[in-house]
Amino acid sequence: MSRLAGTGIAISLAALCGTANAQPTTPAAGPDWAPFVVDHFARTDSSADVRFLLDGPAGKYGHVRPRDGHLYLPDGRRFRCWGVNLTGWTPGGAEIPPNREAKIFAAQLARLGVNCVRFHFLDMPDQSRLREEKGPTGDPEPVTHAPVGLIDSRRDDTAHFNPEQLDRLDYFFAQLKANGIYANINLNVGHTWKPGDGVPDAELIGVAKAYTYFGPELIARQKDYARQLLGHVNRYTGLRYADDPAVVIVEILNENSLLEFWMRNWFRGELGGSEPRRQLDLTPHYLALLTREYNDWLGTHRSVSELAALRKEAGVAADGAIPLTRPQQFDAASKLRFYGEAQFLMDREAAFFRDMEAFLRDDLGVKANVVATADHSYFIPGQPLLTSTAQHDIIDAHVYWQHPAIYGARNTPMVNAPLDSILQKLSRTAMAGKPFTVSEVNEPFPNEYDAELIPVLAAYASLQDWDGIFFYTFEAQLEGERKGLIGDHFDIAQHPAKLAQLPAGAMMFLRGDVAAARQVALRSYSAEQIYEQMRMPISAMPSFTPGYPDALPLVHNTRIKCLKCVPSLPKPVEGRSEIFADTGELAWRTRDGRDGLVRIDTPRSQALVGFVKANAVGTRNLAADIANDFAALTLSSLDGKPVDRSDLMLLTTSARAANTGSEWNARRSVYSRWGEAPSLIEPVRGWIQLRDLKGPVEVTATALDGAARPLATIKGRLIETGWELPIGNPATTSYLIRVHR
Repeated sequence: MSRLAGTGIAISLAALCGTANAQPTTPAAGPDWAPFVVDHFARTDSSADVRFLLDGPAGKYGHVRPRDGHLYLPDGRRFRCWGVNLTGWTPGGAEIPPNREAKIFAAQLARLGVNCVRFHFLDMPDQSRLREEKGPTGDPEPVTHAPVGLIDSRRDDTAHFNPEQLDRLDYFFAQLKANGIYANINLNVGHTWKPGDGVPDAELIGVAKAYTYFGPELIARQKDYARQLLGHVNRYTGLRYADDPAVVIVEILNENSLLEFWMRNWFRGELGGSEPRRQLDLTPHYLALLTREYNDWLGTHRSVSELAALRKEAGVAADGAIPLTRPQQFDAASKLRFYGEAQFLMDREAAFFRDMEAFLRDDLGVKANVVATADHSYFIPGQPLLTSTAQHDIIDAHVYWQHPAIYGARNTPMVNAPLDSILQKLSRTAMAGKPFTVSEVNEPFPNEYDAELIPVLAAYASLQDWDGIFFYTFEAQLEGERKGLIGDHFDIAQHPAKLAQLPAGAMMFLRGDVAAARQVALRSYSAEQIYEQMRMPISAMPSFTPGYPDALPLVHNTRIKCLKCVPSLPKPVEGRSEIFADTGELAWRTRDGRDGLVRIDTPRSQALVGFVKANAVGTRNLAADIANDFAALTLSSLDGKPVDRSDLMLLTTSARAANTGSEWNARRSVYSRWGEAPSLIEPVRGWIQLRDLKGPVEVTATALDGAARPLATIKGRLIETGWELPIGNPATTSYLIRVHR
C-alpha cells in the first residue's frame, strides 16, 4: 500500500481522529543519541561492499525466465531480486536523477547488494508538486513532493513524454545495468488523466483505480503508454526496453483490483455528485458502464429462470438492470446472486490482464516476465484476486508493518507478534509452481523497532524460498539538495539503521546463506470457499482460511497448490513460545507477546534481532552483552567462508533512529514534529562476543561512518569463550571485523 493507495483510508480516519495532535508530546531521541548521516556522495568502493553478489552487466546471460516455480538465468542458475523501489517523494530526492547522481547511485546500490530496482512512478508528470499534509489523526506529516515522472506536464493530455526526463531514464537504466542491477518497470501506477486524453470524467477519477479494468478509453490509453515506453530505444544501450534482458519484470497495474472496490464499498457511484467524498468511488458514468457489463455477462452465463430469480431478489422490473450488491448486502445475498457477481468481477479482471499481456507480447514483443498486479490489501482475502493474477509469470504481494495511513496502536515491535507478522500476510499469496516476489514492503518510520525488518524478512523469505524482495522506497539524493535527515515514512536511503542492514540481508537472501525450508506445506481451495471468503469478516485476516495454522510460515515453506479444486489444509504445527524453522537455522521466541527475539544461525550469516538483553541467548558464533533493550545485530562473512573461519566480516549494530528535534504525539504512535537534520542513532552500547573462531591470534573491529569510511579501530580481547569487542564508541551502525590467524 503505497501513498496513493492509502488516500481513501486517510480521509475517513482524519474525520474521526482529527484532534489527536493537540496533546502533549515527548522527544523522540534520548540524550545519549548521536548524529549519524548516511553520505552516499562520499562513499567509494571499500571492503564493506557486497557488490560481489552481483554479476554485471545485468542481462549478459540473456532473459531471466520462470521454471519449476522459480526464476532462472539461461545457464540454469537460480535468480533472485534483492531490490528497492525508486520513487522521489522527498525534497532533494528524485526517481530519475540527473546523470551525475545517476552514476553515483547506481554504483552505490550495487555496493549495498541491490541487484534489482522497481521503477514505480514513471507515469507521473514531469513537474514537482509540493505536498504538506496532515496525517490521519491530524498529526503533521513530512513535507514531500509528488515524484517527477516522464509525462510532459505542459500539454493538456498525458500522451507525450518529456524528452529530457526520458533521456535521464535511459542513462540511469544504462548505469544500473552496467552495475549488474536489473529493472522492474511498472506501467500503471500514478497516471492522472487530463481532458485531452479523451477519458470520461478525467477531472474526477484521479489515478483511476478499478476504472482501468473496464473503461475502454482508459484501456486504450494504457496500451499507448506501454507502447511509448517499452517500444522506446534507449540510446545508451541501443535496445528497446521491450527487448532488453536487463528488464526482468513488467507490471501491468499497481495495487489495483475490481474485487477490492467491491468488497470495500467503492462501487457507490456517488463521485462527482452531491455526496461528500469519503473514500474511493466510481462516478455515475463508470458505475453505469460496469453495471451494463455485468448484465451483459449475466445474459450469457445465466438461464432465463436464473435471471428472473436475480431480478426478483434485487427488486427490479422484469426488464430492469440488476445492480451490483453492496457489502452490507453480502450476508443476505443468495449464492446465485453473490457468487455470480464475484465470478463476473474475477472474469473481468482476468480478461483485462489476458488482453494486456497479449498486447505486450504480440504487439510490442515484450520479453520480460509479466506481473498482473499485487495482492496488497491483507484485510480482504487474496485468493479471489489470485484467480486472475496466477495466469501470469510471477505472483506478487505487498505488505507494510503498521502503514501510517492506517491509524491505531502503532509503533509496536513485530518481533513481539510472530503470529501476526508480515510473513503471515505475505505467505498467503505464494502458489506452488509460480515464482513469488514482494515488490513493496517496509516497516515505516518512525516505528522505533524498524531495524528489525530487513534481517527478519531476508531470513524468512529465504526459508519460504521466495524469488524477490523490493523495499519501498529508495530516494536518490540530488547534489546540493540533500537534507541529512530521514525524509519521510518510507525512504530507506537516509535511514541509518535500515540502510546498514541492506548488505546483511542481501547476503542472506542472494547468496543463500539461509536455507530454504525442508518441507513444503500445501493447501487448496474450492470455488465455493473462494466465493465465501469475500463474505468473511475482517477478523478472518490475513489467511481467511479457518483451520490454517498461524505459525506455519515460520516453520515450513507454505504454498497454495490449486484454486477451485478439492480443498485441503496442511497439518498443524507447534506455535509455542519459541517457533523453530524446520531447518533449525531460525527461531522466533516471545514471552506472552513481550521480549520477542528472532535468532538466525547459519554458517555464513548470524543474527540476534529484537529484545536481545532480555534473552540470554546467542548463535553458534555471536553473543551480546548490551545496554539497549532492543537491537538488530547481524554478523556476516564477507569472504564467503563460514563465520568461524572467516577473515573478514560485516557486523551491523542497529537500534533506533530519529531526526534532530523530532517529537512523539501523546500516544507515541506518530510524530507531532518531524524534526530536522542531522539524523540521529541510538548507539548499540556494550560488548559483542565472537565465539568458537578457528585459530585467531588477533581480532579487530573498524567502526564505519555513514560513507563506510573508518572511524576508529578497536582491538578485541581474548576471553574464555572467544573474543570480546566493545561497541558503541564511536557511535555507528556497522563494523568491519578482521580476524588474523
